[in-house]
Amino acid sequence: MPLRKDIWRPAIIDAPVEQIIAQGGIEGFPCTWLPEMPPFQFLADPFALKRDGVLHVFVETYDYRVRVGAIELLRYDSAFRLLDRRLVLSEPWHLSYPIVWEADGETWMLPEAHRSGKLTLYRAAPFPSKWVAEAVIDLDRIPVDATPFFHEGRWWLFYAGANCEEDKTGALFAAYADTLTGPWTPHPLNPVRRGHADTRPGGSVAWIDGKPVLPTQDCRETYGGAIHLLHIDVLTPDAFAAHRGRRIEAPDDAEPCIEGLHTLSGFDGLTLVDCKRTELSLRGLAIEVRREFGKLMKRFG
Repeated sequence: MPLRKDIWRPAIIDAPVEQIIAQGGIEGFPCTWLPEMPPFQFLADPFALKRDGVLHVFVETYDYRVRVGAIELLRYDSAFRLLDRRLVLSEPWHLSYPIVWEADGETWMLPEAHRSGKLTLYRAAPFPSKWVAEAVIDLDRIPVDATPFFHEGRWWLFYAGANCEEDKTGALFAAYADTLTGPWTPHPLNPVRRGHADTRPGGSVAWIDGKPVLPTQDCRETYGGAIHLLHIDVLTPDAFAAHRGRRIEAPDDAEPCIEGLHTLSGFDGLTLVDCKRTELSLRGLAIEVRREFGKLMKRFG
């Protein structure tokens, strides 16, 4: 029952992700923070799409009293004024990392859901408020923060692994398929990369000089301490090579959220990030005590 709790807050950066990558940080760009949450709650993992001039920002919403994340939508106008917000996807298990994209005339979401024991691909029906389970993606292990992209005629997934604690932040896996719904083939070199500096995906793939760049989390000192840019040099069904690029940290002007940054996602000239502060209090410990007591009562009552 830890005293210290991570509290994340996302922001919309009015600059393309390619410019953020070139600079190596978000300092100096116009920034719109998403609303602050009540105590011991947070929003995290922002991804976005635009429709009819409205920016749709999908995030994890989390409450330490419940400890089961769900997916919330916040809609913004062209001046980054909040229009409305609503819950759009919840399951009995934890959901986060709601990466969204458009392909084949549909809108898709592939949220993190490793506690369900599977990876479920959702389709908007209709966008943006209703999502239906379209397919279960079968891989070589239960994936964490699976990140899809299309490259040289096929679909790819990068993901961490939930089968052991070490692989959640210390191993990168890959798989490929001809269609989004599969079948998916794990890469024969899995894990294609090891280490806690640059393996767990942390946002949507960007493209620099025609090659994919995967944001990855630097978890060497703390979970989600920063983003390392992993430049993919070779990616085929038989080979993989990559090198680590710049490290993107929470800037000083993000105070008090300067203890981590673990999402970097770009869309239509904008970039979304989330920054972390930690909260240390006896009240937080009391939440954990009540939660554990409730679990015992259900078990033995």
